[in-house]
Amino acid sequence: MEKLSVAQARQVESVGKDVLLQGWVRTRRDSKGGFSFLELNDGTSLANVQIIAEATLPNYQAEILHLTAGCSISVEGTVQASPAKGQATEVRARRVLVHGLADAARYPLQKKGHTMEFLREIAHLRPRSNTFGAVLRVRHQICRSIHEFFWENGFLYVQAPIITGSDCEGAGQMFRVTSLDYSKPPRNEAGEIDFSKDFFGKSTYLTVSGQLEAEALACSLGKVYTFGPTFRAENSNTSRHLAEFWMIEPEAAFYTLEDNMDLAEAFLKRLFSDVLKHCGEDMQFFKDRIEPTAISTLEGIVQSPFRRLSYTEAIEILLQSKQAFEFPVAWGVDLQSEHERYLTEKHFQCPVILYDYPRQIKAFYMRLNDDGKTVRAMDVLVPRVGELIGGSQREERLDVLEQRMAEQGLDPAGYGWYLDLRRYGTVPHSGFGLGLERTVQFATGMGNIRDVIPFPRTPGNAEF
Repeated sequence: MEKLSVAQARQVESVGKDVLLQGWVRTRRDSKGGFSFLELNDGTSLANVQIIAEATLPNYQAEILHLTAGCSISVEGTVQASPAKGQATEVRARRVLVHGLADAARYPLQKKGHTMEFLREIAHLRPRSNTFGAVLRVRHQICRSIHEFFWENGFLYVQAPIITGSDCEGAGQMFRVTSLDYSKPPRNEAGEIDFSKDFFGKSTYLTVSGQLEAEALACSLGKVYTFGPTFRAENSNTSRHLAEFWMIEPEAAFYTLEDNMDLAEAFLKRLFSDVLKHCGEDMQFFKDRIEPTAISTLEGIVQSPFRRLSYTEAIEILLQSKQAFEFPVAWGVDLQSEHERYLTEKHFQCPVILYDYPRQIKAFYMRLNDDGKTVRAMDVLVPRVGELIGGSQREERLDVLEQRMAEQGLDPAGYGWYLDLRRYGTVPHSGFGLGLERTVQFATGMGNIRDVIPFPRTPGNAEF
């Protein structure tokens, strides 16, 4: 007897095998002919495998006839070709072992048609629904492709710390990490909390990015990437924001901005090509139930050259478009999603990479251009979402970096090690960041980013 997954049992190649299947019952239908049809799913595929349980089974009357959605079972039987339309195989059971029952009166997934809002309230059970099972399988494939792409291109997988004493973005919206007793914290002469008495001897926070640490590692290892959780304490309840999310951040020494753009384009094409290749059943589900353009949009990313143009050129296009944008367009303002979507969906009808943004709207570490007005930043824009990747060529000149930090009110004392990278063998280097959840949201067409992460962390929500 061979233990198979439901996905394997659904394949024609499994016909004739004696198998053991284990999973959860989705439905049970009883026939007048003295047998029951059980739909079994174990999370390995969108579709179920049909189990034929005959009345001659010893526990048919006592247990099988009482199975409902959510019950867990093991099935021993033989895979056979199915005469039913829409399924290649079915399993004739010789033995059905019931592991756990699910009270039909209380199990919240007995019925179909639940709203996404309701399913968020039962995040521990929603992966059993078709939608979230499909989301998590696509998410898994994207994660696998991320590692494979970078390994195949000579990048080392490194781990940046989650606890940090610096703010990569300079935004100040960070979660504090402390071991102090906040009912009676130590205070200094000014009456402020004295964090020198804290565990790390200073103020520390949950990281907003692993980029700065990745730069240090790239300046010795050449090409690296981080892939880990990051945190933002932004009090936002929009469909695009999470307080905890996963970031992929490659960093490469001796990479110019052009090298960075080439890497980002090849990276996205690989991710979405793999999703189309390996998640066909799930993507068809998203096309049919969630977003009609789910498949065609990914095909467009894979097949289209990315259009590259400067921020200044993009502003000129937007000003000449005569579109009634909610947010006014002017040189020097940060582009909004509506502007980015106009460029990708209407004007160019393909992915777009914008570069050379105004210095005042970008971070201190981005390389200043010779014009003194713009920096070597880039954003990769895609239809439906807008920005998917943000990156830059980093400022490798010590004097310019110190000047940029002073402009943004950053204390050099907190970035001594980062400045050292410019003192000892500085090199041109570049990198970017890709949010995993935003990428999964784009690939699947899901409307809310809270629905593409297993347990979302948002303002007022850390239940699971």
